[in-house]
Amino acid sequence: MKKFLFILSAVGLSALLIIAWVTAVNAKSTAEKQLVLINRAVVLINDGIYIRAVPLLEEAAEYDAIHTIAAEDKLKTVYTALIDNRGFSRRYTALLDKQMNRRNAGPDVFIEAAEFYLSNNKIQEALAVLRNGIERMSDVTLLTLYENSRYSYELHRPAFDDVTLIFGRTLQVKLDGMWGIAETDGLLLIPCEYEKIGTFSRERATVQKDGKIFVVDRNNNRIAVSPFGVYDFKNLNDNRMPLYVGGGWVRATGDFEFGANVFEDIGMYSGGFTAAKRDGKWGVIDLQNNWLIQPEYEAIVKDELGRCYGQGAVFVKSGDSVYLFVDGIFSGFCYDDARPFSDEGYAAVKKNGYWGFIDTAGVEKIPFIFEDALSFGQHLAAVKQGDHWGFISIYGHTVIEPIFYGAKSFSEGSAPVLTNRGWQLITLLEMKRGAIV
Repeated sequence: MKKFLFILSAVGLSALLIIAWVTAVNAKSTAEKQLVLINRAVVLINDGIYIRAVPLLEEAAEYDAIHTIAAEDKLKTVYTALIDNRGFSRRYTALLDKQMNRRNAGPDVFIEAAEFYLSNNKIQEALAVLRNGIERMSDVTLLTLYENSRYSYELHRPAFDDVTLIFGRTLQVKLDGMWGIAETDGLLLIPCEYEKIGTFSRERATVQKDGKIFVVDRNNNRIAVSPFGVYDFKNLNDNRMPLYVGGGWVRATGDFEFGANVFEDIGMYSGGFTAAKRDGKWGVIDLQNNWLIQPEYEAIVKDELGRCYGQGAVFVKSGDSVYLFVDGIFSGFCYDDARPFSDEGYAAVKKNGYWGFIDTAGVEKIPFIFEDALSFGQHLAAVKQGDHWGFISIYGHTVIEPIFYGAKSFSEGSAPVLTNRGWQLITLLEMKRGAIV
């Protein structure tokens, strides 16, 4: 029995040795085939005969052996040499995709792909590649190339006499003395035919025409009419809209249903809060009329839409200073002037004649070096440098050059800018509709 087991073990070991030898011979044979194909292709490449090198290298690249990467690198060289020929751009990017999808792919192939797309003005494709690489690995070069590329923008052709800040994906625009609503590509959603128009919110906008106040939908159909005794209105948000009823301002829904509380003035809601004035002083209230900040101040700092609240922070004015309140409590920081916080990013504040940026803890994040500034929106802030406006990133770097006569904050990937044609809209190509994300 022992002899039998010994013979069986010997046979098994011999079989394993044979399998290993055959595998090694086949592997060597595959690698040798690759090398022969690559060498033949190199001769053709040296003579500039790229088209005949293609099938040789494509065959070599299909083998799973030690020269596969070398074959692919040569093949990419050939593809780029033939890139103007029909189909070779697609072959090149398909090979790049194959390399990027490998588990052990390094940053170089992502950089190569991104630079190819950038050189062909395919910004969205390049940014998608870079985001993919950044998600998979931490690489400074990838991050730098992404930051340097992501702020490319498109300037839309329509121009307006005046505009407001973007709210959602729309903004109020003025043309030939009348107001309407445009989308962020500058195309009109509601025509400019109104004496006044509010924000487009909940698929509706409040308008005034021939002295009458009513509500229209996105197709400019009238869907509600203000009750008797309403003389003015402000912007709608959080399904709350200030209405002037003669004795003061009340809060109403988008369907003109309003409550009994009357204020001397009131702003636009944001994050469930708004500035309100009572007995000659300003404070901040919530949706239930509770005072977050008591009405004890000369003013609450608001943006042009009337919003004052962002990230739990509010700036109040007393005398020649503005004070930062967080969660309704004075933070201990005061400034010469300020812009309200948005829902994300830093706020612009003024100190000693110049504007800089702080976070909600009052910590200086970007130095006080600008002639004017607006708070951050989508990690970008409009700043005035010299006589012109541009945009900086949250790192304080200028990413859109100061070439505009005026600018407003980014929202939904777009921002209004003032050019020699009037107010136009720019959209980051990364955020353009249909962008690869």
